[in-house]
Amino acid sequence: MRILVVNAGSSSLKLSVLDEADGLLASETVDAPVGRIDESALRTAISANSPIDAVGHRIVHGGTEFTQPVLIDARVLRRLEVLTDLAPLHQPKSLRALDLVSRLLPGVPAVACFDTAFHAHLPPAAATYALPPQWRHRWDLRRFGFHGLSHAYASRRAAELTGRRLEDLRIVTCHLGAGASLAAVKGGISVDTTMGFTPQEGLVMATRSGSVDPGLLLWLEEHVGMPPSELATTLEYRSGLLGLCGSSDMRVILQAEADGDADSALAIGVYLHRLRAGIASMTAAMGGLDTLVFTGGVGEHAAPIRERCAAELGFLGLALDREANEGAAGDGEIGADGAQVRTLVIEAREDLEIARGVRQVLAPSPVQAAEPSPET
Repeated sequence: MRILVVNAGSSSLKLSVLDEADGLLASETVDAPVGRIDESALRTAISANSPIDAVGHRIVHGGTEFTQPVLIDARVLRRLEVLTDLAPLHQPKSLRALDLVSRLLPGVPAVACFDTAFHAHLPPAAATYALPPQWRHRWDLRRFGFHGLSHAYASRRAAELTGRRLEDLRIVTCHLGAGASLAAVKGGISVDTTMGFTPQEGLVMATRSGSVDPGLLLWLEEHVGMPPSELATTLEYRSGLLGLCGSSDMRVILQAEADGDADSALAIGVYLHRLRAGIASMTAAMGGLDTLVFTGGVGEHAAPIRERCAAELGFLGLALDREANEGAAGDGEIGADGAQVRTLVIEAREDLEIARGVRQVLAPSPVQAAEPSPET
């Protein structure tokens, strides 16, 4: 089965073609500024990598309805469109890509794989906001969590690299990229995460603020007269690292800090403060920590961030090997010998997680095939 994986991002469409053994046959990026996909480039990319037997789409939000990968049909598509209100900045791009690819590959089965699904069974204490039940039940207000495809892959890969059973491990996965989130993965199951009802909650990100006191936003709305649209745009596109120091590129910020720029030093300080606190919180949710994983663009490539993060978390049993950390490339261990907690760098491979979901739906195991699907 040759699987085309479609990953719609904020400004691009990432395409990967995988064979039956998860070998990467091709990888291309199609421009999609502000969600406008270059249809001609997409057609050329698909044509160059044919034949395609199945398609897997990354869909950011599955709500409470879609907690597993699902074969896309007219009913599923209607439900995904309804969920657009829960992820207005992400869902339309994914659905636009789904529509275009389906028209270019008519008759080829397509499977939706959800970023929220890995967190769908968070314990009630972790998923529930302290809001009136009338609000929570009427509008389905809860913590959904995101980056689930990345967290799921990273946790399984961590078990492989450490030679231990996933069911026996307590893992904190740190997905640090333009978007950033943590997950507490206990026995292979997400029991807590930093993102919530939207991807805005939690850590400081490239251009997103992360968690902000809601009272501050209400104050701006009431006393300054700032409209909700301005608040939303600022929190999403003008905050985070960009808002703190004028750059959203961690490499640029680290260099500016080294050159003595005070704003960059503050940005790194705020970023690390939230990151360390989040890791400690995820650890508390599991009652301990066996393995810490760094993944995503910053997690994989910013050795100073990993070093400075771990340096203040020795009380959790973390200690890095400086040489291994600075020379990390691809998947590998960067923890010091004898450290209580294993520390790994793992390449983000959402494409592998999506391909796994496609096979789960289209080629289920004999046990799965004998059980009725909840989506049918």
